[in-house]
Amino acid sequence: MPEILQSILDQVRPTTMLDIGITALLIYWLFSLIRGTRAVSLVIGVTVLFLVYFAAQALSLRLLTQILQTGAVVGLFALVVVFQPELRRALDRIGRVGSLGWLLSAEGRETEAIATEVARAAALLSAEGHGALIVLERETGLEEIAESGVMIHGDLSVDLLRTIFTPRSALHDGAIIVRKGRILAAGALLPLAEISVQSERFGTRHRAALGITEQTDAIVVVVSEENGHVSLVQRARIVRNLNESQLARSLRTLLQSTSDAPFSRGASAGTSASAAPTAPAAPGPDAGGREAGT
Repeated sequence: MPEILQSILDQVRPTTMLDIGITALLIYWLFSLIRGTRAVSLVIGVTVLFLVYFAAQALSLRLLTQILQTGAVVGLFALVVVFQPELRRALDRIGRVGSLGWLLSAEGRETEAIATEVARAAALLSAEGHGALIVLERETGLEEIAESGVMIHGDLSVDLLRTIFTPRSALHDGAIIVRKGRILAAGALLPLAEISVQSERFGTRHRAALGITEQTDAIVVVVSEENGHVSLVQRARIVRNLNESQLARSLRTLLQSTSDAPFSRGASAGTSASAAPTAPAAPGPDAGGREAGT
């Protein structure tokens, strides 16, 4: 046994370790590129076809092997068409690698922009008495939930957020899904949650925020249509009555952290509650008889 181990170690060279490391980083980068998109299902399907092909070769199933080999030629061109958005995004990232500023601070600038735009929009919507439900995607992909609404793929801005949540507009009752500085979708339906804290009365927006944060690591900003209070929800915990600066500071902390960081100390004391998903949120009166506003 020691001789076998020694022979393996003798074959391992620095270039071998470098080769393995680069390959691992490339695979991780490819998976992070397609995370939260329909391409994940397509990759699983292609993997299954490869496994079937290898099994057919091992079992000498000549007809099935020949069919799969013929289909692979057409499949290569089909993959280019199917993965066109991901390929374009990958080439765009590769083209920006040469910028040192992008390497050092692009992520920080993006986080700062998201926190600033969302906090400012929430403050203005609160002052105007308009309700809002803004979901910020983190590690868990929200593509399926986004597809329940209207896909937008627009740049995140205060003006666009205020326009979407204008009363009586077509999309103001649903949630907005934000991914990496862009509004992915609006009018999305979120899972509701049953609140275990009996002393609290939550409207549809707050229950939807609790439901989505119970199931994912998303961050949700809720603006109450009834009283104008701005709340921040993460992991089914609510911090209420935040002003613009407190909300922006808390969002920066949470977005910059890969773990479930606590809310910022500058924020008001919040109410924690656990939630269990029951049904998709839909426009309608809340527990207090008002229109999804608390």
